[in-house]
Amino acid sequence: MDIDTPATPPDSAAPTVILEASKPTGEQPMELFITDEHTENYLTLQASGDSDRGMLTGVLGGMGGVGGMGLGLLSFIQSGELEGLFIMLAICAPLFLAPFLWETLRPLPLPILFNRRTREVYFDHEGDLYHSPWDGIKAVANEFQLVGTQIGGMKNASLEIRMWKFEEPESALMISLGAPFGKSLAMQKGFWEYIRSYMNNGPYFDEDGNHSESDAFVKSQLAVRPKMSDSFKQTLAQLKQAKKDAGGKNYLTGNDVAKLILEPILYPNDRIQEFTYNIAKRRSRNRWPDIVTERLKASGPTTRLVDLERG
Repeated sequence: MDIDTPATPPDSAAPTVILEASKPTGEQPMELFITDEHTENYLTLQASGDSDRGMLTGVLGGMGGVGGMGLGLLSFIQSGELEGLFIMLAICAPLFLAPFLWETLRPLPLPILFNRRTREVYFDHEGDLYHSPWDGIKAVANEFQLVGTQIGGMKNASLEIRMWKFEEPESALMISLGAPFGKSLAMQKGFWEYIRSYMNNGPYFDEDGNHSESDAFVKSQLAVRPKMSDSFKQTLAQLKQAKKDAGGKNYLTGNDVAKLILEPILYPNDRIQEFTYNIAKRRSRNRWPDIVTERLKASGPTTRLVDLERG
């Protein structure tokens, strides 16, 4: 299939749009919760798979381990003897360490990497390096509908780019920039505009995609991404506003009370999960080949991989 002439039947209602690096989409930049890192030199997008890394450590270490240590501490306070505390420590330490080591020592899938210095894109597929120059790159955005007895009809939109295997340009893949589910064509066009703004006008830009010395807009986009460990803080802020709006009258609902009870209990779970994921992510960075990592450095080479292939 030619990327410029996507195979959409003439009578199909599903729109397919070709997006380009050099042409604006008409949408404002929008981050869709999959940006892993936004730095001066590169932008990374979470690849599919293992997005829940750290959950097992969070459940066993955060709920089981912290809960057990709480019981041990309570036993010490009541009896004044350390025996109960040491017993719980011996039980709870493996509850944290075993899943933590298992989840951090297994490599995470490498992200999709946009290198602003050399203006190219990298992707690792089963240990093979794929790449594409940014200049001239095109993306296919396709909106479609899933229909089922349980979900009814739900619109989705995919966003894909084509990349080539390093030193084997006859081998190519279509790489999805995030999951399509629950997204509209306008959202995917906005996300492509976010990437365009970073690569062409970045590292920082305003709400119209124009270059900016301030990172305020980028930070506002990245801050929208939900963070489980911030849920209790957000609940308190919402209740503070609700109290103000109610003028001192009863403003708590049953749902609010449940949040006030459950969210502090789940906080250790969420924090440990995020910590475990970040450790696994840092360890996985070292899996990029040297030819990529040296191009991410401020003083690294600026030649593109396609230039090396051409000799």
